[in-house]
Amino acid sequence: MPEYEEFVEALFDQLHVELNEESEINNIYENIPSDAPTFETLESVSNSVFPSMQQKAADFLQLSPNKNLRLEYPELSELKNIKGKKVFCHEDSGQYVTKLFGAVSALDARCIVKLIEENPARYLVYSTYAIQYISKITTTYGDYMDNVIFINKFILKRYPGIILHKMGNTPSNFERVRSGYIGALKMTILEECIHSMQKSLYEQNRQAAIEVNMINEEIAQTILLMNSRDVKALSTYLKLQSVPDEFPFAQKANLFFFLNPDHFLHNQIGPDIMTCTHVNIDKKISEHFPELLSLYREWLPFIKSHHAAFTVMEGMAAYALKHILEKDVNYLEYKNTFMPTSTTTYQVRKDMGMDFVEYVTKNMGNASFAKILESPPTTNELKDPAKYVQRVNPKGVAS
Repeated sequence: MPEYEEFVEALFDQLHVELNEESEINNIYENIPSDAPTFETLESVSNSVFPSMQQKAADFLQLSPNKNLRLEYPELSELKNIKGKKVFCHEDSGQYVTKLFGAVSALDARCIVKLIEENPARYLVYSTYAIQYISKITTTYGDYMDNVIFINKFILKRYPGIILHKMGNTPSNFERVRSGYIGALKMTILEECIHSMQKSLYEQNRQAAIEVNMINEEIAQTILLMNSRDVKALSTYLKLQSVPDEFPFAQKANLFFFLNPDHFLHNQIGPDIMTCTHVNIDKKISEHFPELLSLYREWLPFIKSHHAAFTVMEGMAAYALKHILEKDVNYLEYKNTFMPTSTTTYQVRKDMGMDFVEYVTKNMGNASFAKILESPPTTNELKDPAKYVQRVNPKGVAS
């Protein structure tokens, strides 16, 4: 099997769990008895709760609502393609990423091979996004981009019937699941309404991510241009898994995935990477890849800017959602019947952001949300919110 085709097989293998889950969800849904009770349509419930959720978000945050906001209900393949548009990259790479997500979504191996041949460096960088984003699609209820809240129709159309089927089709269970279904949509729409009002944070996050991906592309391109002697020597020094000589692209890909700063520097420095101000690397690595250290140092401020913006965006949404819906009977039932537990890195960052927002609001009062958008925190201030309060509100007067 040609080397690029093996790469495609490996990519599909990494999506295996997600694809099986999609198939299982669809099979269970299709086998629900035809006489089972039905729920209100996704569109009718969403349109019903949308105005109140948008107003509650605006009132709580004391921010102007996004008047251009609308709801859309993409099917599974379309939602996967939308995820590709949320990969922030330089405009030169945008069309490539769109094609890649479309090909991965369609499981089009031939198209993916052509994309690797067209630009192997971009493939190395953006195939990881395709895996990460698409492998989480069955746990994604909604998303926001460009004045549109996208509701995951594949999941939210099917989950109520599946949950009722598993619980047992009784009138009391039906009412519980119906209430949880409404709660799931309240939560989803409320969270994305909040994101629609975070324009300055969104732009900071977008610009930082573009720069991060440009640097990653440069690292990938440099590795692909390295001679085989340096690739082998550096791979041996780093104790990477040995790859036969007949797979030169795989040898360089292994090196890229290991030296990708998000992997290498996080492993070398640990959680403190987001507050450190300087990085160094082993001189032996620099002997074979002299450009790497300067690229890492260029990457550091951009990843910190991205981390700060993303963490606060998610933390503000989580904090507002918690306080707006804490007594909502539908949301409480959603947590009982629908919500899985999560210990992912994403959830850790969300919790960190919520802790920051909670501290700031306690010390600065109702104007905190506008101030956070106007003057976002640094990663150091995320870790120590008192520093942020001292910087933006030195007189210590709550608004």
